[in-house]
Amino acid sequence: MRAPEIDALARAHIVSAQVAPAAALGVACRTAQGWRVLIGAAGVRSRSHPEPVDPETPFDLASVTKPFLAATIARLVKRGILTWETPLGAVLPELSHTPSGPVPLLLFLSHRAGLEAHRGLFLPLVTGKAVDERAAVETAACARRPDCVGPAPPPGFPPVYSDLGYLLAGLAAARAEGSDLADVVAREVTGPLDLDVACAATFRAHRQDFDTRVAPTELVPWRGGEVVGSVHDENAWALSGSGLAGHAGLFGTVASVARFGAAMLDAVAGKRPDWLLPHEAGTLVCERPGGTLRAGFDGRSPEGSSAGTAFGPRAFGHLGFTGTSLWCDPDTHIVTVILTNRVNPSRDNVAIRAARPGLNDALYRIAADLAAQGSR
Repeated sequence: MRAPEIDALARAHIVSAQVAPAAALGVACRTAQGWRVLIGAAGVRSRSHPEPVDPETPFDLASVTKPFLAATIARLVKRGILTWETPLGAVLPELSHTPSGPVPLLLFLSHRAGLEAHRGLFLPLVTGKAVDERAAVETAACARRPDCVGPAPPPGFPPVYSDLGYLLAGLAAARAEGSDLADVVAREVTGPLDLDVACAATFRAHRQDFDTRVAPTELVPWRGGEVVGSVHDENAWALSGSGLAGHAGLFGTVASVARFGAAMLDAVAGKRPDWLLPHEAGTLVCERPGGTLRAGFDGRSPEGSSAGTAFGPRAFGHLGFTGTSLWCDPDTHIVTVILTNRVNPSRDNVAIRAARPGLNDALYRIAADLAAQGSR
């Protein structure tokens, strides 16, 4: 249900504050009557596309793709297609000779496979050359940090957030199922949960208005100008085009992202055994040594968290580079979602960093009030 108070938050905290031209915000909370979802939106798609946005506007989720991939792999583990300890090289034998070949899949999802954070695999495109996809994937698998030597210990190497690890995990999920990754995520997560979340190609195939509704991202001259209806992440675009990579590539609406968070909380609480059992979901969100990074999610930092101050210590969530976020509290059964295109017109605008904590606190208060009303 659309809520005027959430429209007002989007307008004040994002649009008027010049954090982004477009914003869609949402909350979900579990009540005695079931889950309640409130959503709102404000702004225009961009300066060059001044159409008003609404809660049905699809946004590039950026790294909020990662929780969806982690849930997909949890489902493949549930079905016996994979195990958490399956080595990458067992699924992708062409990478067996790389440092990543013997590393279990769970360590890639928990950012403990010893890989660097990023490599510019897309860079040949900047000069008009083609990307050798096989060589690019091998580069990712060989990008072991110099401080991470030898076989990975059982808990993994010290955590460093790595897009490369998720790129490889996504390839493994697709190969294990013998399907395109977008189809695997649809079968295991977005389909069963009935979510309006998909890659650009899938959206475009089912929604003729996708390109005229989606929130544009950055002005990138070497990509032809404003990026509209294509994934913003350059590596995902170079290797997957309009499809899906493991680390980025999903677009979604605010209500659907909130409902995904609700499904995760239900699974952790044992209320979605048809989808994930508590221990299966718990593998993704449990605390891990060495930092706040979990497996597909992050935890709330003790100080200065983008989640704000209202979420409890067991909260889990994820941020996206384009200006998106999802936070879930398993103790209060509250979800908050922020979707923006803060990279439009330029990624140099980092005002989202200051905006997120207070906005999450305001959204949390709305959800808590809604939960209190539902308990009466």
